[in-house]
Amino acid sequence: MTTLARSLALALLAAIVCRAQHEALAERIDEKLDDLPRGSHAAVLVVNPLISDTLYQRNIHEPMILASNTKLFTTAVALYLLGPDYPLSTKLLCDDDNLRDGVLDGNLYVKGYGNSAFDSDDLDRFAQTVLDSGATLITGDVIGDDLYFDSEYIRRDWIEDEQTSVDLPPVSALSLDKNQTLKEYRYRRRLRRKWVNISNPPLFFAERLRDSLVAKGATVQGEPHRGFTPPNAVEIADASIPLKELVKIVNKRSDNFRAEVLFKTLGAAATGDQGNAMNSSQTIHKFLKDNGIYKDGAKLVDGSGLSRYNYASADQIVALLTFLYLDVRMFDVYYSSLSVAGVDGTLSGRMQGASAEFNFRGKTGTLNGVSTVSGYLVTSRGEELIVSVLMSFNRRGAGHYRAVQDEIIEMLASYDYSPYD
Repeated sequence: MTTLARSLALALLAAIVCRAQHEALAERIDEKLDDLPRGSHAAVLVVNPLISDTLYQRNIHEPMILASNTKLFTTAVALYLLGPDYPLSTKLLCDDDNLRDGVLDGNLYVKGYGNSAFDSDDLDRFAQTVLDSGATLITGDVIGDDLYFDSEYIRRDWIEDEQTSVDLPPVSALSLDKNQTLKEYRYRRRLRRKWVNISNPPLFFAERLRDSLVAKGATVQGEPHRGFTPPNAVEIADASIPLKELVKIVNKRSDNFRAEVLFKTLGAAATGDQGNAMNSSQTIHKFLKDNGIYKDGAKLVDGSGLSRYNYASADQIVALLTFLYLDVRMFDVYYSSLSVAGVDGTLSGRMQGASAEFNFRGKTGTLNGVSTVSGYLVTSRGEELIVSVLMSFNRRGAGHYRAVQDEIIEMLASYDYSPYD
């Protein structure tokens, strides 16, 4: 036998052995999925992205409700189109270009550009900046400007027939403390406090800023209002968070409010128009189509996955994750935003003490009757896999299906597989 023939024979034998191993793995996964309660449905795809080797597949082309796996799309497209260092800002501006005389002659403005991380500490720093500039008297009003987005604050206003029971705070370009405030109430003779949603974000912000200025010793002659920042306004301060840091919060914590603010920011920044759900959804779908990721039946109507009208297939999710995996510039940023099994985020309590602990990074998703998980796995042999498991059900609780997902990922993590043996 010639050297070439021997090499070909060995390669063929390796391929046969590898295929036999895959079939054995597939049988084990099939047993888990076939044992799910009647009425449940699962779509699963596992691939080695470097060599396009499919280890397992079931119902991979069927659109499924994504739940918070929707955030994989929101954050990926935002990172690609805007860049990891894109600043999500809240700006403080005024009508007066000379504050050293002690008087801010005119209005004070706060304009939001999708910084959903802005909190009360940031607001107090804004107020202190005004005083540090020398101004202790403000002759005009305090204006909150959230016109970077539209005023459809509530998701049911932009999603037709939306039926989710989750009550998010108003989604606006100008946010303070996630557009919530602490409210005191009495319960069983005790004074308690709870976070409640506010109704008018720009007015709420303007009122709080005015209160902070007064508390620090400034005199504000005008009133708080919602309004427009003129183009010639002078910037006093800027508080921003880099997109890559916000994406970590969105993905690891599965933060629905911040995902929706990012969703509208994406539409505004990508189109140059006022941020709204239509612009945002079209921007994401265009990106997916331009990069060969879009599949028939896919539909993304919000940024968080709270809507049951978000659909995609397992092969579309894997295509998205493969696209990111093969991009050296973007992958590390995206990868680090995902939860680590057994360590942090929504995966902190899962796969602890198993082979997948520390070795699986992914995004979970849960709605009534829906449980999803997708991400990147490093096996015991050091092979890197992409996994997507999407499940819908009408019996038993989500915990049962999460356990099955974890068992499948654990099978893969301990799978003695290398295509190079």
